[in-house]
Amino acid sequence: MSEMIDENAGGRVVVVGAGPTGLLLAGDLAEAGVPVTLVERRHAGRSNLSRALVVHATTLEAFDARGIADDLIAKGAPVQALRLFDTAVVDVSELPTPYPYLLVVPQYETEAVLQARLDRLGVVTRHETEVVGLRQDADGVALTVRDADGTREERAAYVVGTDGHDSSIRRLLGVEFPGHTVVASVMLVDAVLADPPSLRIATNTDGDKFAFVAPFKDGYHRIIAWDQSHPKAESEPVDLDEVRAVLHATLGTDFGMGEPRWSSRFHSDERQAEHYRAGRVFLAGDAAHTHSPAGGQGMNTGLLDAANLSWKLAAVLRGRAGDALLDTYESERYPVGTAVIKGSGRLLRAAQIKATPARKLRNLAMHFALQRPLVNRRIGFALSGLWVRYAAPAGAHELTGHRAGDVPLTGSPSRLFEALRGGGFVLLAPTELHEPAAEAGVRTAVPADGGPVRLIRPDGYIAWAADTPGAEEVALAIRASGA
Repeated sequence: MSEMIDENAGGRVVVVGAGPTGLLLAGDLAEAGVPVTLVERRHAGRSNLSRALVVHATTLEAFDARGIADDLIAKGAPVQALRLFDTAVVDVSELPTPYPYLLVVPQYETEAVLQARLDRLGVVTRHETEVVGLRQDADGVALTVRDADGTREERAAYVVGTDGHDSSIRRLLGVEFPGHTVVASVMLVDAVLADPPSLRIATNTDGDKFAFVAPFKDGYHRIIAWDQSHPKAESEPVDLDEVRAVLHATLGTDFGMGEPRWSSRFHSDERQAEHYRAGRVFLAGDAAHTHSPAGGQGMNTGLLDAANLSWKLAAVLRGRAGDALLDTYESERYPVGTAVIKGSGRLLRAAQIKATPARKLRNLAMHFALQRPLVNRRIGFALSGLWVRYAAPAGAHELTGHRAGDVPLTGSPSRLFEALRGGGFVLLAPTELHEPAAEAGVRTAVPADGGPVRLIRPDGYIAWAADTPGAEEVALAIRASGA
């Protein structure tokens, strides 16, 4: 556990929005010793909101580094392959990660695991609390907060808006959120299927109609469906006959779909905030970017936004780094958000091809392309987030900015993700180079792979690397990184 920061000295962070992104961010800050307040306009209690249903490999790696991956995996159904466009199959079982699969799990279960971590850390969420005003100066942020006790002003060193696509924080900042609706009247249904698909995830489209079917661990299946030739208002209840018709048209069967335990209708936008940072206020998750449900990227991208920002806020508040470090949150995560919007958009537009000859050509091309291991791997990397690399300074080692992966270690802990637990940097180096790290309070480990010396950021990316550095070079790298 890092040293505690004095809240009375202006070190508090307010996180607005207790969805997955806000829960992870608040937990990281608390674990780093940063006083954090989490506010949520919804009432307390388990939400039945369940739009997000896939947790990808990089997110599971982030959960592993926090000691909560096993808790989530126990609630989900691992799926190693999905059928895409008729007979094309994406296989993620060979991805270079401890988690070579998609974990299908309702969003509320992901939130429950993150909430349990917050409970262990003693963070209390203030529900039914809304931020209705915001102004900032050189020393902090003044928030006007409204709850059951009335309206009052509170101050914080920094504020992070993780309050969804209709973000009040983004609106109060005046940050534009350009984009447009790409799919209207998307139907979500959780139901038992009497005859589920043989390949656990199935998806297909005929242009106007689209269907996606995936299993939960408890025997229910999530169905995502739309029919753009007959869109309905979001206020309209989901018509099960309409869902069955879409399933028959795209997948040839309704799989014996029973009565749902939950259903919803929504629309999907492609939007990205013009900036992720405005002074002492940040945007993350759906408050910063939204896109089509294709690829299941939304919640995962937001969670990794939080993992990127949390350690940087802690480093600045602890006096380990200057304000410029906080600018790297936007410079690193904005391009990721842009790429996810473009990638999911391309997949969506491929699904919306209407002409029958063009659809048949798409299906045939995808079928044969995905039989090539290199193509399958590239699509798996795109879905899982394993492709993300952050820019490195000129002249830096080629590993700088890359995801570190779960490096095997000598002794105990035996792997990097375990060494990262509790937050903080980890230096992977021979024992003779450990002294500069120990003096700076940075954890050390000896890599079993014998590779270059690497300084690993709390979010699992390589902050600095060198092949044969001396102790002084290691000490300089630690100071420069904000560790």
